[in-house]
Amino acid sequence: MTTRTIPLAAMERLLKSAGAPRVGEDAKAALKDALEAYADRLGKQAVALAAHAGRRTVQGNDVRLAMRNP
Repeated sequence: MTTRTIPLAAMERLLKSAGAPRVGEDAKAALKDALEAYADRLGKQAVALAAHAGRRTVQGNDVRLAMRNP
């Protein structure tokens, strides 16, 4: 099992920067879950792209390319 490290305070900052005057705990937790799931899928795709290119190092281009392929 992987430990998640995105803090709830960061979720509150993101939602407030999007214009929310107040942010509930459940909204912070829901955004955290959604972003972690997306980051997990994106990371796996980036690792696969690096492996396909014959590299063990994931590069920025791998992540950007993975973002284009949902």
